[in-house]
Amino acid sequence: MAVDRPDPLAFLEDEVAALDRDGLLIRPRTLEGPTGARAVVEGREVINLASNNYLGLANHPRLNAAAAEAAGRLGAGSGAVRTIAGTMAIHVELERRFAAFKRAESALMFPSGFAANAGTVAAVLGPEDVIVSDRLNHASIIDGARLSKARIAVFEHADAADADRQLAATADGARRQLLITDGVFSMDGDIAPLPDLVEVAERHGAIMMVDDAHASGVLGEGGAGSVDHFGLHGRVDIQVGTLSKAIGVLGGFIAGRAHLVEWLRQRGRPYLFSTSAPPAVAAACIAALDVIHDEPERLARLWSNTERFTAGLTALGFDTGASATPITPVITRDEAATQRFARELFDAGVFAPAIVFPTVARGSARVRTIVTADHTEADLDDALAAFGSVGASLGLAG
Repeated sequence: MAVDRPDPLAFLEDEVAALDRDGLLIRPRTLEGPTGARAVVEGREVINLASNNYLGLANHPRLNAAAAEAAGRLGAGSGAVRTIAGTMAIHVELERRFAAFKRAESALMFPSGFAANAGTVAAVLGPEDVIVSDRLNHASIIDGARLSKARIAVFEHADAADADRQLAATADGARRQLLITDGVFSMDGDIAPLPDLVEVAERHGAIMMVDDAHASGVLGEGGAGSVDHFGLHGRVDIQVGTLSKAIGVLGGFIAGRAHLVEWLRQRGRPYLFSTSAPPAVAAACIAALDVIHDEPERLARLWSNTERFTAGLTALGFDTGASATPITPVITRDEAATQRFARELFDAGVFAPAIVFPTVARGSARVRTIVTADHTEADLDDALAAFGSVGASLGLAG
């Protein structure tokens, strides 16, 4: 029976109403079928420019078949955390395969990319240490840094000279220093100046860590990531990323030296205290690595689609910022106008959600687009036509 008492959370109604008034309320749309270049969202088919499914693997027949076979043979779940009874042979095989993909000694699965970042930073560093972090690094890096209780210094976005200054300024009294950056920045689509940052880290004897969530499967030979893209193998100590973007499934990973992986098995809290991935997830990830190897044309098509679409947005007069990857923001700045832009694009058959504070800073709202290998030229042309007409009607283009 319900208890008649004042609701101590009633204040949240006012907070939600304030978000709505300020154009900051997020209303996720619901897919009614598989994700893909086109998807059925809330009863209508739309061109999907919203997902991280870069290589079109999330609904690939080989991944679907691998997941179904593993579920039938090994069960729906593992039943335990990895350190008790949840490590299955298929998890070990995926880690072996992913280490080879990243050209690293070893790799370790985490429940998500967020958990991989937060858990790794917090396990490797402590209060006596210093973290020097790019201003636009992902929230999971920020949370991991806070959990570590290390001293945090922030360098200006993609500014290796400022990173150098921050490392020099924080050296006194620091047991260890960590320099950390995204490989590809998820809201702007630009690529970190990794060679310069690696040189800075080496000059100061700092640990070098890269979150390659949006670079794995996208940059480098065969999609090996930003470290491969710049030829920096052996010079980046910790590579972090996801299995949920270009890989198309779910989970996170770290890749690096064997002793790093062993330490995280012992002290990585998300690894220690989370039930391991279902067999179907691990099997689909392994199948994804096979498809990436067997179908290199997917990566080539991703980049040709990116070039076509970005050139089209630029020709229409949109501000796409510093994007150099398939992540192409259409920067509109005003939160309320951006929310309306996204709604009217959806009405015109294009799914490209608004990105507003706190995901990005106030005054830098944008509609974020991501093309995939599975988009056709017709898909992209239709999407550009919608952007042109809606943008012109709202005074956002040109």
